[in-house]
Amino acid sequence: MASATRYDVTREQLSDLLAGTPRYRVDQVWSGLYSRLGEPESWTDLPKPLRSDLARLLPGALTPVTESISDRGDTVKFLWELEGGSRIETVLMLYRDRATVCISSQAGCAMGCGFCATGQAGFTRHLTPGEIIEQVVRATERARALDRRVSNVVFMGMGEPLANEAAVWTAVERIHGDLGLSARHITISTVGIIPGIRALAARPLPVNLAVSLHAADDALRDELVPINRRYPIDDLVAACREYLGVRNRRISFEWAMIDGVNDRDSDARELAAICRRLRPAAHVNLIPLNPTPGYPTRGSSLKRVHEFRDELERLGANATVRQNRGTDIHAACGQLAAGQPVAVGGSRTRAGERQSAAEAASTGGDGEQLGCDP
Repeated sequence: MASATRYDVTREQLSDLLAGTPRYRVDQVWSGLYSRLGEPESWTDLPKPLRSDLARLLPGALTPVTESISDRGDTVKFLWELEGGSRIETVLMLYRDRATVCISSQAGCAMGCGFCATGQAGFTRHLTPGEIIEQVVRATERARALDRRVSNVVFMGMGEPLANEAAVWTAVERIHGDLGLSARHITISTVGIIPGIRALAARPLPVNLAVSLHAADDALRDELVPINRRYPIDDLVAACREYLGVRNRRISFEWAMIDGVNDRDSDARELAAICRRLRPAAHVNLIPLNPTPGYPTRGSSLKRVHEFRDELERLGANATVRQNRGTDIHAACGQLAAGQPVAVGGSRTRAGERQSAAEAASTGGDGEQLGCDP
């Protein structure tokens, strides 16, 4: 378990940590953490001795290792080292007047999706709320320096967010309540952890849900997304319907387009049938598969991706082709591995080997209990 760091402490814990300090000073420190950002040494409204104490009492969680910028300059990937030596990556995507931050929720991932570099590298540990929040803070600092505001946060980096649901939700509350980002601009992605979807439906904030589907029949999805053996498609769709009954928010299905694997007309028909069961609240994001060293199958051609989209729309499903960003710096969807070695072979030969690890990580090894309380 990682030690508590700067963004792990609650407002009450900060007061205890600074016992004897006037209340207004504690308020200034909290404002520094979530409004001014930066290092405590830069908060010049505080006395120098207090700034020095804060640097010691509230250590940062993320040690910069490397930073990569795409050729177009619109994507920045940060590689961080955590306590204990684990590494994670965060991606900042820049648009004309705003920015989106893609953050990690685990170091590695145990879900075993063979076409994803994070899954190829395997699972190390869950992140604490502070390690998750600090990714947003650091990316926000960079965005501000580039005269951009962070408008969206997506839990689509390394790891399965709903396998670490308690820590993820603590981070969501702080990102919403203290960093000031609307819950409607926060998206949590999952490979289909049904207890996590139900837990999310019971939470008070209306965040967006994205489900990494990638196949619409159980035989194929068992191979591509091994956790499907525990939570098959019909059960997953039922959980999505329950979520919609509570939230009444659109659900996105993520679909990595893999040449000759899940881009056939029959796949489009099966996917459209699922979407019609959730009509009109299901939307498909088509993502041309990005290259990873551990998965030999190539992505569908752009022509085929657009044909697939057109077929979905003809069949009554809403679909969008997602623009890839940062492929040249391995920052695009499915490419994050934090420099870790990846297993070669792909899910079509390794899915069975990965299943027990995926199930353990999705339940915290204790039935329906998700993740671990940091």
